[in-house]
Amino acid sequence: MLALFPLQLVVYPGERLPLHIFEKRYQQLISDCEEEGISFGVPTFIDKKLEYGTEVTLQKVEKRYPDGGSDVVCLGARVFRIESFYPQLPGKLYAGGEVQYLEDDENGIEELQEELLKNIAILYVELTIEKPPLFNIPFVSYQVAHKVGLALHQEYHLLKLRSELERLNYLIGHLKITIPVVREMNRAKEVIKMNGHFKNFDPLDFEDFKL
Repeated sequence: MLALFPLQLVVYPGERLPLHIFEKRYQQLISDCEEEGISFGVPTFIDKKLEYGTEVTLQKVEKRYPDGGSDVVCLGARVFRIESFYPQLPGKLYAGGEVQYLEDDENGIEELQEELLKNIAILYVELTIEKPPLFNIPFVSYQVAHKVGLALHQEYHLLKLRSELERLNYLIGHLKITIPVVREMNRAKEVIKMNGHFKNFDPLDFEDFKL
């Protein structure tokens, strides 16, 4: 049985997750994590459903508040699929469920990692992002997944992929679609800026023109 803390976000294995805890049920959960050493799951609430999520462990409590709330830092561990869900565990305020932890093929290909980083760099140039995050090879896809402009449903799809090769290819495919869109938006912005300004056009001489 795993305690569950559903959220409208995707947490990946190895990801650092800061949380502000203010509800009584989750204050109790954090207290149990501290006193009993339990972990809990963060299933993604999407399309009004709970199915996949990531187990997290409490790393530290950054700050405590007089009302019992706290700021905590957790660390993503294993991906799971929910098999049964209970809105409230016996004797507890928080939810829980039976989960199945999913096996993963973590082998990636360095060439794909290089291609992914190259496309990320191109995206950041197009977005004119100053001081973009740096990634060193080898890395895992989860480390960059929140950095390439995925929508929530795309991040969730990535979470469900059980092969690192699939995840790398998915992210590369996303960037190959996204980069031309960003370029076109930049071109449109430049055209809009030019509206209302005097333009210097090259005159046509019509020598090679045919009707």
